[in-house]
Amino acid sequence: MNTSTALEITDATLVGEARRRVASLTHSLGFNEETRGRVALIVTELATNILKHAQTGEIVFRELREGDAAGIEILSLDRGPGISNVAQSLADGYSTAGTPGNGLGAVVRLSSTFDIYTQSGAGTAILSRIWDRPTSFVQPGAPLEIGVVCVPKPGETECGDAWSSSQSPQRCSLFVADGLGHGPVAAEASREAVRVFDAVAETSDSKRIIEAAHLALRSTRGSVVAVGQIAPEDGILRYVGVGNISSTLLTPEGTRSLVSHNGTVGQTMRTLNEFTYPWPRTALLVMASDGLQSQWTLDKYPGLASRHPSLIAGVLYRDFNRRRDDVTVLVARWKERATQ
Repeated sequence: MNTSTALEITDATLVGEARRRVASLTHSLGFNEETRGRVALIVTELATNILKHAQTGEIVFRELREGDAAGIEILSLDRGPGISNVAQSLADGYSTAGTPGNGLGAVVRLSSTFDIYTQSGAGTAILSRIWDRPTSFVQPGAPLEIGVVCVPKPGETECGDAWSSSQSPQRCSLFVADGLGHGPVAAEASREAVRVFDAVAETSDSKRIIEAAHLALRSTRGSVVAVGQIAPEDGILRYVGVGNISSTLLTPEGTRSLVSHNGTVGQTMRTLNEFTYPWPRTALLVMASDGLQSQWTLDKYPGLASRHPSLIAGVLYRDFNRRRDDVTVLVARWKERATQ
């Protein structure tokens, strides 16, 4: 399941609802009782903190898969006053809100991966990942760290956006699809695009992936798509996009918007050209569907670009989500730069 679940936290009853929804996912993932208990404490602590400190916010969670390892990612997003003393707030047992899990220190201790970004007057974003095994056993060879938020339009149960990735030491491929419109018919198109990507990504370049999707999607409504491929040994990003998937490459030298072709995969598509861009070890790639406002910038978030990709995706989703369409934000960078 690549779609995220977003749950607004606006009153105390929704803390319990968040805990139950996450518990249902951890049960389906086969987590043991001890790990399910850790996850329950984490989501309860984060949701309660939203209510106590920001009054409203969101818990966004999704399933993680790395080889045969299973995990869950939880993002806590709010636009509250921020945390004035992060180091103090992360001390185990410290809680100004009287929350049941002994504060954010407990979330740090119980998480496999933890990261936090907070700004005075602008809110707080917290990332917690929990795996069903020690993180040293979770695909240590994957070159990229990827963070994604992929959420259906409010009121819809199926997401018309979809994404996928394929990683090996030789080539890393990233894929975002946005089926035309929204709802089940759009979801059918984007799922078919992802199915094609998953089938051919290991052996095909970006042009061939999109050409294969174009043939497979002819019986569907169609989809806009984008493929980014990175070969670790040559430091080059190869990119092909069709339609309005917006992709941005951020490096210390500046920010570049990646070129995309007009058209709709499965319907109308002209001859494809692959564009190449330098991919230094410091690069950050952001790919987004049109559910995200296009004028986003990381300039107003000092230090965020160096944080975990999931935290970056969460902040962009929180602050630039149009909230009238499916939305996907995918962020990728070299794994060794990610905050653990």
